[in-house]
Amino acid sequence: MTEQPSKRGGVGGFLFSAQGWPYLLTPFIPLAVALELAHAAPTLIFAIAAAGIVPTAALMGLATEELAAKSGPGIGGLLNVTFGNAPELIIALFALNAGLQEVVKASIVGSIIGNVLLVLGASMLVGGLKHERQRFSPQAASIQSTMLFLAAGALMMPAIFELVEGKGLPSPDAELVNYGSTVEKLSLAVAIVLIATYALGLVFSLRTHKDLFNPPYAEEHEEGFGWSVRRSVIYLFVAGLAVGLMSEILVGSISEASETIGLSEFFVGVIVVAIVGNAAEHWVAILVAYKNKMDLAVNIAIGSGAQIALFVAPVLVIASFFIGPQPMPLVFNGFELGGILIAILVANTITHDGESNWFEGVQLLALYAILGIAFFYA
Repeated sequence: MTEQPSKRGGVGGFLFSAQGWPYLLTPFIPLAVALELAHAAPTLIFAIAAAGIVPTAALMGLATEELAAKSGPGIGGLLNVTFGNAPELIIALFALNAGLQEVVKASIVGSIIGNVLLVLGASMLVGGLKHERQRFSPQAASIQSTMLFLAAGALMMPAIFELVEGKGLPSPDAELVNYGSTVEKLSLAVAIVLIATYALGLVFSLRTHKDLFNPPYAEEHEEGFGWSVRRSVIYLFVAGLAVGLMSEILVGSISEASETIGLSEFFVGVIVVAIVGNAAEHWVAILVAYKNKMDLAVNIAIGSGAQIALFVAPVLVIASFFIGPQPMPLVFNGFELGGILIAILVANTITHDGESNWFEGVQLLALYAILGIAFFYA
């Protein structure tokens, strides 16, 4: 079977296409390893490792899409849950093992607000500049937004418990705080409920009401390469190893790099790590919005935010009982709680009518910039 790159002017044409640009950063992977072995400056190691994660995340996403195309919507949905947010999950697991629990929680919040403000805003802006008014399913957007509201309420409860019964909220510059077993057990119970809800949400979106989430063009695989299942699995395995390696190097340099460049670990976690872990996925959302496929763009942006809140965050809580110095309770600081709540409220308001334009994208991006500035000074 002739693969897609040959139809676009060969491998070179593919690499400089909208889908292929992340692979131009592949040389940063061995470079990051070399710098780590040479004990280079932490800031340089952090920057190179961050760039090296982008092509591995892109390959993981592409292999997942190819597998989903072969296996149908049911297994495809399971693959998206498992691998869609794999890069940031792997980064967070390494940070968790290193005891950087507040950085992990910051990256969770950063991923949520990054998806619903930065990605959705950029998609509406880019798509709106080409198309005066873009339409998408308000029902699907409403369901996803409601899932985010559920997650926001759940993520806030352990923090409210600490405010009333415990030590109060953590400071943005904290790394590891011991809150006690009660709130740890509360967080574990919340995590289990969220995962169960997300699993039922998959049944709803992929089986009983899949017509709400799968417009006709979602079944088209116009950018596929026709990979076999075996080849897709091999690429997925290789990408997973590379993401793990880059994540270990990235996490190992966070503390010293952030101190050197004058950024707090909180800002690095909530902005830098969150963007790097989702770079390829973010670009896909913007690209499909430009093609006037706003249903898909909105589903990627809000759906990925819900996936982080309802699946990734609970998995990290459960994992913390087995790795790292102590269990990680879902006690977020005030900036994180405010950021989540404001982002979800605004995104819900903008998507409720099923239409978007470029100025709504500007508004979402402006709010993301305001939150970023506040996080910078935190």
